Amino acid sequence: MTVQIGDRIPSSNLTRATDDGPRPVTTDDIFAGKTVALFAVPGAFTPTCSAYHLPGYKDLREDLAGKGVDTIACVSVNDAFVMGAWADSQGVGKDEIVMLGDGNGDFTRQLGLSMDATGFGMGERSQRYSMLVRDGLVEQLNIEQPGEFKVSSAEHLLAQL
Repeated sequence: MTVQIGDRIPSSNLTRATDDGPRPVTTDDIFAGKTVALFAVPGAFTPTCSAYHLPGYKDLREDLAGKGVDTIACVSVNDAFVMGAWADSQGVGKDEIVMLGDGNGDFTRQLGLSMDATGFGMGERSQRYSMLVRDGLVEQLNIEQPGEFKVSSAEHLLAQL
């Protein structure tokens, strides 16, 4: 079942890329008591994700903060090393966007937002989406149609605030 507006983010473990290497974090660490703009990408270093998705959130970080967003987080079914390297390649500082690895896809499956990308040699991945989460509750949810990049953009989420 796919997560819906009004649902609580499930308890799950993720891995955060830090300057000291990967660090385990829980969804409570990320969402409890905070307003979080979360976006998910099918894969770090993929064309749309690198050219538009991540840069859009980096560019609009201040605008989102001005609308009450405490944290911007990006999650992908990649490991934290890949997420850290991707952030570095995009010039994203560790405090600008929290880069989260969902290496086994557990969190993505719990949200009901996984997709089968085996036809592209990528295995199970996350659908492209964005959501606004306040204190662990989903307030906005924007799931892209396959192959599209519209509703999960930083611009779209900002317009919803």
